[in-house]
Amino acid sequence: MNRISVIALWSCLFFVSCTGNKKNKINTYDTPAQGTIYISVDESFKPVIEQQIKVYHSSFPDTKIIASYKSEIDCFKDLMKDSTRMIIVAKGLSKDELNFFENKLSFKPQYAELAYDAVSVIINQQSKDSVFTMANLKNILSGKKNTIAVMDGKNATSTVRFLQDSVLKGTAFGKNVVAVNGSQAVIEAIKQNLNAIGFIGSSWVGNIEEPKQKEDLKTIKLALVECVKCIEKDLFAKPSQATITFGQYPLARPLFYILKENWMGLGTGFMNFLSMERGQLIFRRSGLAPAKMSFLKRISKIKEQE
Repeated sequence: MNRISVIALWSCLFFVSCTGNKKNKINTYDTPAQGTIYISVDESFKPVIEQQIKVYHSSFPDTKIIASYKSEIDCFKDLMKDSTRMIIVAKGLSKDELNFFENKLSFKPQYAELAYDAVSVIINQQSKDSVFTMANLKNILSGKKNTIAVMDGKNATSTVRFLQDSVLKGTAFGKNVVAVNGSQAVIEAIKQNLNAIGFIGSSWVGNIEEPKQKEDLKTIKLALVECVKCIEKDLFAKPSQATITFGQYPLARPLFYILKENWMGLGTGFMNFLSMERGQLIFRRSGLAPAKMSFLKRISKIKEQE
């Protein structure tokens, strides 16, 4: 074999080797239809996100979305880790946070609203107090009124942050505010106490078609909260799609996805699913107000032919 033939052979082998390595590297990437990713989800959204993942898996059986449910601040801590592809929380990213991740990842994460949830005020079915003004809630949360208020965590949950920002305007909780381990524990505490009120995400109590929630609502109920934006005075509302959509329930909040992915991977596939019709319908069925699509009922008349 002459020298030119040897060089040509080694060149071909090198090209095939490089091409094969590149192909194997591409194949290690997940896609919307196959692969495994880890996400972290605000625990107050657990019921609805579990439903979303269940339906996605049934549509794409070769995928595996492994979700960890935890406090909002722990979700953001997970976003710093390479292993966590997406988080679902009640706030987006600030400009400084976007710049931080752009420097860390060399691209900006995607984020947007998916739906609107609410912090539901729940009470025991036998409770005499079922109607609250915003002033009432502020007095309870600040400790001026000594009613036991039950939260879904000691600190750093989205419910705690939201109530501090929106009701207390940054002031501290009173000593009457107690923390339990998660939203279901809030429900159980209210079942056992006639004189306490609890604060949880509406997806835990807003889906009357879900058997567990239907059973819970036999011993707890949703309180009415003052509508602060209504022109007419002395109007009160429970959290629902309608009262969230039209601004009648004052404790509404957004649900965001934040995604670290700059290719068409499983994270992007799941984000698209959440944003499009099937995912938005699941939010709607769970009692949340969809942010990406509006589902309005239109009345039409069909003229029958004689």
